[in-house]
Amino acid sequence: MLILAFESSCDETSVAIASFEGESKKVLSNQTATQIAIHALYGGVVPEIAGRAHIEAISALTYAAFEEAGVTVGDIDAVAVTSEPGLIGALLVAVNYAKAFAFANGKPLIGVNHIRGHIAATYYEYPELKPPFFAMVASGGHTSLIDVKSPTEFVTVGRTRDDAIGEAFDKVARVLGMPYPGGAEMDKLAYEGDPHAIRFPQAAMQDSLDFSFSGLKTAVINYVHGKKQKGEEIPIPDLAASFTEAVVGAVLRNLEKAHERMHYSTLVVAGGVAANSHLRRALEGFSKKRGITLCMPSKPYCGDNGAMIAAQGYYEYLAGNLSDTSLNARPTVRNPIKS
Repeated sequence: MLILAFESSCDETSVAIASFEGESKKVLSNQTATQIAIHALYGGVVPEIAGRAHIEAISALTYAAFEEAGVTVGDIDAVAVTSEPGLIGALLVAVNYAKAFAFANGKPLIGVNHIRGHIAATYYEYPELKPPFFAMVASGGHTSLIDVKSPTEFVTVGRTRDDAIGEAFDKVARVLGMPYPGGAEMDKLAYEGDPHAIRFPQAAMQDSLDFSFSGLKTAVINYVHGKKQKGEEIPIPDLAASFTEAVVGAVLRNLEKAHERMHYSTLVVAGGVAANSHLRRALEGFSKKRGITLCMPSKPYCGDNGAMIAAQGYYEYLAGNLSDTSLNARPTVRNPIKS
């Protein structure tokens, strides 16, 4: 089965074609256009500009995806597209393009949840992975702890109450004078500092499996402002290392609490922040110590990409979760489940 998939939830336009035959999953093409250079001028993603950039890129990427995969429109069995959650103007581009493509060519249409897609990216590189398992999605827009009961049944048991983990990294990086996106630069700089030099507040909530990164981000901003008011030098490497340590510590605390409650044996960590080397190293140690099987996509599949939408689209197709031309983009998740 061949699935053509589209992703445009934020600032990357991606079109992929993937093959699914039983347990075999293979990415035939994964064409992605990033908007980093555009949004770097503004220090963050500008939704209106993102939408326009998706419009400019999506058609050419679709042709490129077919060329790379070496298939034709007639070979495609279904069309999948991210329909929620994300920036509404950005989502609408791929949703409308996918609907038009599916309708014009008589192909089944599948609306896919972006967060589920991040988790599904893991299936390509871990063919033995099967639900049930526990998952964390950490990205610029999302931080969620999810009990994955089946490929299409998800229960969110923890989430951020304010800023997402990737958003916090980028905002702190901007305060420290780093260009957008600052997460990768923060990752590098943290190796040069002392992770215990500055004590920051707890980001893992005591009464639940939720997170709150807004207070942690504000603590960094206040620290920087305080130093500037006193005319003191800001220890940027120490600050980056200490902030990273606080973020990683919060993740580990909630994963530990979840493990005590749910006794999960397999942990999937996906999303753009899953590419952070400090987090990956900490998770490897955490899992090894507890005998947990850890599955993380390689870095190319951590960020937003069409291949992950194709993977989740495949399972939605098998479950009969098809869409029609009334499919619409949604900035938030429909009927979010919270235990």
